[in-house]
Amino acid sequence: MAAHLSTEAEEYLSWLAVEKGRSTNTLISYRRDLAGWERWWSDHGRDPLAADPASIEAYLDHLRSDGRTPATVARVTTSIRGLYRFLVGEGTLRADPTVDVRSPSIPRRLPKALDERDVIRLLESVDGTEPLDLRDRAILEVLYASGARISEVVGLSLHDVDGEDDGMLRVFGKGAKERLVPIGRPAHAALARWLGPDGRGRLSPEKWQRRADAEAVFLNTRGRRLTRQGAWAGVQLRAQRVGLGDVVSPHVLRHSCATHLLAHGADIRVVQEVLGHVSIATTQIYTRLSQEHLRASYDSAHPRAGVGGRG
Repeated sequence: MAAHLSTEAEEYLSWLAVEKGRSTNTLISYRRDLAGWERWWSDHGRDPLAADPASIEAYLDHLRSDGRTPATVARVTTSIRGLYRFLVGEGTLRADPTVDVRSPSIPRRLPKALDERDVIRLLESVDGTEPLDLRDRAILEVLYASGARISEVVGLSLHDVDGEDDGMLRVFGKGAKERLVPIGRPAHAALARWLGPDGRGRLSPEKWQRRADAEAVFLNTRGRRLTRQGAWAGVQLRAQRVGLGDVVSPHVLRHSCATHLLAHGADIRVVQEVLGHVSIATTQIYTRLSQEHLRASYDSAHPRAGVGGRG
């Protein structure tokens, strides 16, 4: 059941949904953050509209002492700051109490990437001929080949792959920003098999309930557009069957695509375009990961890599 919020917070969430077009997942996160914030004020017998910088810092310290991660505290700070900026803009408050509140720093962690051999093992393990086998193989191949987000893959419609003979997919990333993404021959072949009569054709209903389902590239067993959660579960199931369930997720395949491209000499600007990163700084994190991959590959392959140390 959705958390009960103040009228001001509900108006803010409605504004985010209608005016800013925030996703359902984002709104759920904001609602959860603001519910915790207002509950803390209620427990102290005070009105959140009376918040000041000291009280906001006290709440963030409370979250830290409760074991919340820096990333969670940073997200909560963003949610609270957004609320008060909205209230100032609407004239509900005269001053923004979050102006002098600093966002927590988040340690930058390197993304995980699979070894190339594990990627191949995962992909080639899905070799059945049933519709779900063809679908899941196509999803895995496209995720790794394109570096696309899982939301972008399940969001593909048939017209996005109509020109796929040239090895390009049209995907829509964050903010509905469109980009063309190349895929290789294995992904092209897997996608073609899925889109054939033995794959998608067998899951297509006689009568479509929604136009969005009829246009979807990937379907579930009920003939509806496959959801992000459904695709995630399929990836996880296939990974578990080859002993990689603890390390594989759709996002890990995206990381692996970027890391392997750089390890094989791709220009970082090309990788930025493939992944749909707005800033090159976001892509640069993969260069360090690629160097570590290169070092590990060298150490495991060169007969004298360990002789006398690295000096």
